[in-house]
Amino acid sequence: AGAAGKKKLQPVVATDRQMAVVKVTSWVKKHPKAGARDLVVGLGGEPYWLIAGKEGSVESYALRAECTHLGCLADYRPELTKYVCPCHGSEYDKEGRVLRGPAPRALDLAKVEVLEDGTVQISEWDMKDFRAAGGDAKAWGT
Repeated sequence: AGAAGKKKLQPVVATDRQMAVVKVTSWVKKHPKAGARDLVVGLGGEPYWLIAGKEGSVESYALRAECTHLGCLADYRPELTKYVCPCHGSEYDKEGRVLRGPAPRALDLAKVEVLEDGTVQISEWDMKDFRAAGGDAKAWGT
């Protein structure tokens, strides 16, 4: 459920940078290491970080790549294991929590599901934020 007055976005099939439909088996072959991530087009046509899970899977969440400060693209820096916004220096941990401002809040979450045909679908996050104090890690999968 979206915030008051905010229209709920319909689930979408993720597409890659070439606008090809993302299939879990081929995506994981390109990103075999757990924790690897790459940009996909998700909700509202916006960029999201899709994250490789364990043993040929994807995580059950994706992170909107837009910095929560002013909307710049927060790039993932694997050598630092964090997201860094090049515009004003905000930094986020690998799960999108703010490490350094001026970002006012964590990167937005989206729900990731693999459909029966292996297509990756992204929809609005409708569970408690597992990153918040007291969040339940079991609620989101891994």
